[in-house]
Amino acid sequence: MADVTDPNIAEAYLEVRSDKSETNWLLLDYESDRSDKLKLTQTGTGGLKELQSLLDDGKASFGYVRVSFSNDEQSTREKFALVVWIGPNCKVMRKAKVSVHTADVKNVLRVFSIEVAAREKEDLNEDPIVLRMRKAGGASYDGI
Repeated sequence: MADVTDPNIAEAYLEVRSDKSETNWLLLDYESDRSDKLKLTQTGTGGLKELQSLLDDGKASFGYVRVSFSNDEQSTREKFALVVWIGPNCKVMRKAKVSVHTADVKNVLRVFSIEVAAREKEDLNEDPIVLRMRKAGGASYDGI
């Protein structure tokens, strides 16, 4: 089991979800290579692109991000994604534990439209993620 009891995690989650906050992502990392305790590493306002730039190829991390997109000029939607990052140079034992730890993370970062399993930074390009969010979002009037 992953330890996700750091109160900063729950606080940052609420901040990302808040319409009154500009913070639109958070990043969780393990305290050390051998630890199963997750800590809040960083938050930001630069969306997927900023989160993507901070991921370490040698680590496994969890991200939570608010993505804004519009179907037309009159409407904007905001959806949330849970990012499960396993860098291409991540150690084998850490990779093995991530699937089990994801369930624990989902108990804290509860509300999201899609889960993104990212192994390469390109897996976090915004266009394919927005497309998946549109498909998960219900009624679509633009043929998606």
